[in-house]
Amino acid sequence: MAFIAYFLSRVDVLLYFSIFIGLFIYWLNGSKKSSAKMPPGPTPLPFIGNLNQIDLNRPYKTLMELSEKYGEIFTLHFGPQKVVILCGYKAVKEALVTRADDFGERKSSPIFDMISNEHGIIFSNGELWKSMRRFVLSTLRDLGMGKKGVESKIQDELIPYIESFKSHNGKPFNIHMLTNSAVSNVICSIIFGKRFEYDDPIFGKLIRMLDENAKLVGTPKVMLYNYYPVIGSLLGLQRKVEQNIKDLHSFILKRIKERRTEFNANDITGYIDAFLMKQEQESTKTKTYFDEENLITSVLDLFAAGTETTSTTIRWGILLMMKYPEIQKKVHDEIKAHIKPGHLPTVEDRKKMPYTDAVIHEVQRFANIVPLNLSHAPPTDVYLRGYYIPKGTEVIPLLTSVLYDKTQWKTPYEFNPNHFLDEDGKFVRKDAFMPFSAGRRACAGESLAKMELFLFFTGLLQAFTFYPPPGVSREDLSLQPGIGFTLVPTPYMTCAKLNE
Repeated sequence: MAFIAYFLSRVDVLLYFSIFIGLFIYWLNGSKKSSAKMPPGPTPLPFIGNLNQIDLNRPYKTLMELSEKYGEIFTLHFGPQKVVILCGYKAVKEALVTRADDFGERKSSPIFDMISNEHGIIFSNGELWKSMRRFVLSTLRDLGMGKKGVESKIQDELIPYIESFKSHNGKPFNIHMLTNSAVSNVICSIIFGKRFEYDDPIFGKLIRMLDENAKLVGTPKVMLYNYYPVIGSLLGLQRKVEQNIKDLHSFILKRIKERRTEFNANDITGYIDAFLMKQEQESTKTKTYFDEENLITSVLDLFAAGTETTSTTIRWGILLMMKYPEIQKKVHDEIKAHIKPGHLPTVEDRKKMPYTDAVIHEVQRFANIVPLNLSHAPPTDVYLRGYYIPKGTEVIPLLTSVLYDKTQWKTPYEFNPNHFLDEDGKFVRKDAFMPFSAGRRACAGESLAKMELFLFFTGLLQAFTFYPPPGVSREDLSLQPGIGFTLVPTPYMTCAKLNE
């Protein structure tokens, strides 16, 4: 009796016990609703589902292993939540491209709801998403994306980027922050109409927060917050991400206020200006998606997406050039043959440089930067390959399984630029090359990213030869990625020697 009295007197114990019982009932009811027609998968345990079988530090590896047993489509229980996994080029293409409307929604999750509240372009759905995506794509085109205007911005940024490398005089340094800053400046010039100096403390803080969030969102703690949001909130697993988002919003709001003060409809200098003009045009409408929250969130979407993956790809590229100097030499030889000394690379040069183009594509494939993709969900009940997938079920089109598909790549687990070259050395496009995802939810900034990757990577290799620091052999260089939502290289130092 004394134990029962103590138990009932402890509010915190009662709270946790109630949460546990509630989640158990939720899981039990979900299991009862399960249909044998859903894709097969390992038997879940009460409360934890299949979490005991998943490496939460590197879940994509576990999913690849499970696909060997359960095939191209299978079901897992992430705690109380059912998740359908799609593996391999054929299954992912069928869902995202052939059946784009059936799998075109974005699955909400507590952590991404906190970041976007289902606004902006990345995590929104329905008419809101359609309106935002149309506006973002048309505005980016108007601001020069895929054209000479943005090419000039990238070339202008390449100059201080290379000078910063030169300042180290061939001594070892970490390219991480420099690369993130240079790439981010391109999207900043498009969004805000200005770039920032690399040593600007506010700019540096923004870059570090984006970096930190990309890592935190993929850590076991934050993933557990997604699966058990009530318990996760009580434990404060999401607090650092939440604080970073608040700080990023404060910066964006400040920039929006500045642009409002200086706004001139006849002089649109960036995305914020274009959005403000759209707000004026829609001010008389009773319903509009062009409100303050969509402005802030779409700016954050562009800022984050335009910084993280491209800069990470370049960092992988330099690491791989140090690891494989024979490949680096072939890139150098092609650059010398097709770009005149003293001339910056141009987008047109890519057509004459199939080997360099193949190397860049292979860096993207091999680095596998967004292994889990962003989750999708069917807007209605659907069937895929005879299996039933209920409306709103989280669907993970596993990009790792596409980029490493044994049926599509000769040596999927090796860095091999020949994946993108034919017998005559000409560049070959591959349908299974999906680092930007595919279908209606493919990355809106894909053309910008491709342009940046070619110009930045080629510009760096035109200027420098990259070596490991003294005492470090190329065999010592690790290709094991760090832990996070995006796969970044393990921190490394490089020596950039000027080419003669």
